Amino acid sequence: MSAPAIILSHPQLGENIGAAARAMKNFGLADLRLVAPRDGWPNEKATAMAAGAADIVEAARIFETTEAALADLQLVYATTARERGFAKPVLTPAAAATRLREAHSAGHQTGILFGGERSGLDNHEVSLATAIVNIPTDSFASLNLGQAVLLLGYEWFKAADETPALRLEHGPLAKLATGEEMAHLFAHLEEELLKSGFLYPPDKTEAMMRNIRAMLTRADFTDQEVRTLRGMIVALTRGKRRALS
Repeated sequence: MSAPAIILSHPQLGENIGAAARAMKNFGLADLRLVAPRDGWPNEKATAMAAGAADIVEAARIFETTEAALADLQLVYATTARERGFAKPVLTPAAAATRLREAHSAGHQTGILFGGERSGLDNHEVSLATAIVNIPTDSFASLNLGQAVLLLGYEWFKAADETPALRLEHGPLAKLATGEEMAHLFAHLEEELLKSGFLYPPDKTEAMMRNIRAMLTRADFTDQEVRTLRGMIVALTRGKRRALS
């Protein structure tokens, strides 16, 4: 099973083809198809602009018509910002990426169709697609061809990316604290809070400590951080002072 093909219909500038190929390389796409590129093929400017994605440019397939470029595909999304006057589902890039992933998992051959720089896709080309992908913008709906490919490629990649939306970077040698180390921290802290009178009234002690444990557990402390915290508790409770020079 392959990732979606990227079909560029009547692209004009070799630089934009190269930028599209570079965007594809970033996000795991490799099947580049060109429909009647204006300046012919191969194109040195496309290769130069592609930088590390020259292999995608060199492997690009050339077609005379959009129908031919889409012939083996079972699901095709057309990117356009213009109203077309006929019934077609319109998806956001994120929704399109999710559906493309589902089709990919089912073994279907898919593609994303982009129009040329001057006028985009014509109505006939859009009619060949399963649905339309519309990229939300502020006041200017037109995007550079390379930018559009980058955005759709990113959404495709993100739809399967399991990288946590948020993570805390501890460093390569850090080890997260074990349950036992955290338990000792809680016991140490509770002992000192009881002595200080912070855990009052007594009937609220358990609930207060439960909230404190929940708060500290969310932090994902390393073993070194737990040791530092316990050292801080000792310093505060014993009134330890360091002489200042």
